[in-house]
Amino acid sequence: MTGPRVFFYVQHLLGIGHIARASRIASAMAKDGCNVTIVTGGIPVPGFPGSDVTSVMLPAVVASSAGFSGLADEKSNAVDERFLAARRDLLLDAFRTAAPDVVIIEAFPFGRRQMRFELLPLLDAIASTSPRPKLLTSVRDILQQQKKPGRDEETVSLLRDHFDGILVHGDPTFVRLEETFPLTERISDRISYTGLVAPPLPPEPTELFDIVVSAGGGAVGRDLIRTSLEAARIIGTRQSWCLITGPNLPEADFVALGAEAPTNVSLVRFRKDFPSLLRGAELSISQAGYNTVCDLLITGCRSILVPFTSGGETEQSVRAERLERMGLAIALPEAGLTVELLCSAVEKALAKPKPSGHGLDLKGSERTSHIIRTAV
Repeated sequence: MTGPRVFFYVQHLLGIGHIARASRIASAMAKDGCNVTIVTGGIPVPGFPGSDVTSVMLPAVVASSAGFSGLADEKSNAVDERFLAARRDLLLDAFRTAAPDVVIIEAFPFGRRQMRFELLPLLDAIASTSPRPKLLTSVRDILQQQKKPGRDEETVSLLRDHFDGILVHGDPTFVRLEETFPLTERISDRISYTGLVAPPLPPEPTELFDIVVSAGGGAVGRDLIRTSLEAARIIGTRQSWCLITGPNLPEADFVALGAEAPTNVSLVRFRKDFPSLLRGAELSISQAGYNTVCDLLITGCRSILVPFTSGGETEQSVRAERLERMGLAIALPEAGLTVELLCSAVEKALAKPKPSGHGLDLKGSERTSHIIRTAV
């Protein structure tokens, strides 16, 4: 029996977490016999999506503080309506070509409001297709809490008018959707918890570092990398450090940090074997992004989490605080992070045994594929 045709839209604007999680889900669906087309609209990231799916890349946009709806192209130029109209048309063409049984839209309408210029027309195209494909939204377990009046009500309206289901990629024993989305009761009949979307246990590392520092995509991690570099210098050469800046750190910052790195520090932009490095490390220092935390839970690495909170972001703080309460991490504030504070946390973390277990559901990729296969 031929598996369902799945059309999966994902737009990453700042980091690489969204495309990494979506790629894991898409690969699991492909392995399960689904015919998957994944449409991406951000700057390409090496290795994502995988070669086991059909990949459609729209002209890239990134988050911007200027330009139409806060979007810019990959060269940081503000995009105009002509650019966005052409992108919308390419997305609709890809949808018609794929002729899917199931459409999955990552984040929207809980997030990605900047993409309404193409997603609302996609919703209309889905509604007018016969037979109409099932439409699901795919969201992480912790949402950014809205501050503008009416936003949550608008989200509920779009969900009830257009969507057949809501895939929450989390374990309800860790955090429930209603903790970060106050109107959950109005959409509770459409929610399925999939478990956390974690990778399999990675192989043993081919290179060992005592402490691994990572900053996700790198667009907002410069201060964490710089503070860690200074901590490595103060702590001395008894530990080896690998500092992974992320591909989006500006080149000038990467060069400057490299010039300051002591001999016990390896400074790189990206490590494809990042999960394996965690498996072999004594300690991880990172932000508290979804995918990094899943890697930490799988590998059982000690961790110091410095959640990203600039611009009123709340998601990573909720995750870090919850993990600290469970005894699985040490949480430090992004604002006011000092070398002294980080050095003290490193000493405290290394004095503890590695986490021996957590009891969380990490089978989100497989469970999502099962839900998709039974939806049609």
